[in-house]
Amino acid sequence: MTDFSDLVGGYHRFRSTDYIRQRDRWAELAEGQSPKVMVIACSDSRVDPAQVFDTSPGEIFVVRNVANLVPPFELDGSRHGVSAALEFAVSQLKVGEIVVMGHGSCGGVNAALTRAFEGKAPGEGGFIAHWIDMLDSARDRIVAEHGTGPAAIREMELETVRVSIANLRTFPNIREAEAAGTLRLRGAYFAIADGVLHVMDETGDFAPA
Repeated sequence: MTDFSDLVGGYHRFRSTDYIRQRDRWAELAEGQSPKVMVIACSDSRVDPAQVFDTSPGEIFVVRNVANLVPPFELDGSRHGVSAALEFAVSQLKVGEIVVMGHGSCGGVNAALTRAFEGKAPGEGGFIAHWIDMLDSARDRIVAEHGTGPAAIREMELETVRVSIANLRTFPNIREAEAAGTLRLRGAYFAIADGVLHVMDETGDFAPA
């Protein structure tokens, strides 16, 4: 099992190999970043977007959270990590694309489908429950149509992408940038079991890339 000492060992390997090979690149990145794409992905340890998309440091601006969800635009005085990252990416970095990437075998989706943390206190599952309740409306529809088996799980995993993209469009600056043609929203889904990336079209359907 990997622990912190293993991570430090990995750092030493990186520092003596890749860092040296890309020294000019790191020197350039030390002056600032200018990624063209923002990726919103799940925190799941198996789906690192930099690995899935084979990118180098500085190429994608990444936010990861449970079930790759974007909350709607809200002015409630709370701290909004995803919203702050979106604001920075769109207004400061001027990214041209935002990609929401869902994935197979998503624990957050399973929790939403089974309501495993419903009624739990914060610190015991309550934070998770309140986060994934963004999927409640989709859950009710999907359960009514597919039950709670593998088909429902897959549809819920895809729905995390659709819900997040719909919520992205509640942000005024994102709506404005999309209407102006300077920003494009995209959806993707990575199937861990077979390693296939599926891309969402304008109708919300997914097909292998």
